[in-house]
Amino acid sequence: MIKKNFITGLLVLIPLILTVWVLFSLIQFIDQVVLLLPEHLRPEYFLGGEIFGFGVVLTFLAVILTGMVANNFFGKKLIKVYENILNRVPFIKSVYSSIKQVSDTLLKSSGKAFSKAVLIEFPIEGTYTFAFITGEPDALLTKKLKGKFVNVYVPTTPNPTSGYTLIVPVKKVIELDISVDQVLKYVISMGVTNDPKTKKIIKK
Repeated sequence: MIKKNFITGLLVLIPLILTVWVLFSLIQFIDQVVLLLPEHLRPEYFLGGEIFGFGVVLTFLAVILTGMVANNFFGKKLIKVYENILNRVPFIKSVYSSIKQVSDTLLKSSGKAFSKAVLIEFPIEGTYTFAFITGEPDALLTKKLKGKFVNVYVPTTPNPTSGYTLIVPVKKVIELDISVDQVLKYVISMGVTNDPKTKKIIKK
């Protein structure tokens, strides 16, 4: 009975404690943005100490303000000016354009990246893993490939932010009636899932 209660207690506390720890660490990290302010504008200058979460509020307001500026006529002109400048600097050009392309793909509502979960054969023939369709190969690549291909991202367990980018033939992609969130739960839990819909697909 003690063992059962102990295990049940761990199952309740571990997710809760880790969630609080992750959120606390994230807020602490974002709070470092306060260091960018001059000393006489920091909270400790007025209140005699740091304010937990002030950096989060400051970052949120800065993002909102930037969005407001970028969405008006003069803001769009300003963005074009600094992008033209950055695109003329050799090293910065490649870094900025790559980051911008990824952020545009992931954040724009019209983007299709990570909108569909599929199954592919990986890492060897006869074994399968979940993947997310991220788009289509560049035109320069498709000229070298025979048939139709798609770009997919294969997340690793238990950290789905690391993984592999593959170019896979469309005919090798198995479409699924399952959401991206359900696949992420499956990956993070290392295959231990309580989702009935995911279990049904796996059994097939």
